[in-house]
Amino acid sequence: GWKEGFTYQMQSFQNERIYIAAGTIAAMDRCMEATIEYTSQRKAFGSSILDNQYVHYKLAEFQTELECVRALYYKCIEEHVAGHDVTPLATMLKLKSARLARVITDGCLQFWGGMGFTEEVIVSRMFRDLRLMSIGGGADEVMLNILCKFMGTAPDMRH
Repeated sequence: GWKEGFTYQMQSFQNERIYIAAGTIAAMDRCMEATIEYTSQRKAFGSSILDNQYVHYKLAEFQTELECVRALYYKCIEEHVAGHDVTPLATMLKLKSARLARVITDGCLQFWGGMGFTEEVIVSRMFRDLRLMSIGGGADEVMLNILCKFMGTAPDMRH
């Protein structure tokens, strides 16, 4: 009946959110790799940009955040394979990975300077394209609403 159809649709949303996160994680990996390569080769004031403490510390922070999202991804996959409802985990994963993609692509783009705004630079395209991840598969605000319902903090859940 229609109730089963609704359930299947909701389950497919969780799959979609996991797929979005997987693609986003892979793209952030590539963004980091390209930026590390570029900043190690690009010279400013006699040394590579990567030698600047701010730059390599910031990249280390980005990598740390990326690994946290990757761990959430693996946990979500494990739960999904075990047959558990992953709605809260998939929602958190999609929300966090999409938001982190904006932070990492913006930060990496900064290290490319003016070169980062040319179309042939992969980080420039990622900066533009990964913005969609906070919209597709449910906007960030939709993800937050779902999480609030699961947490029991949404107004309609408290009254």
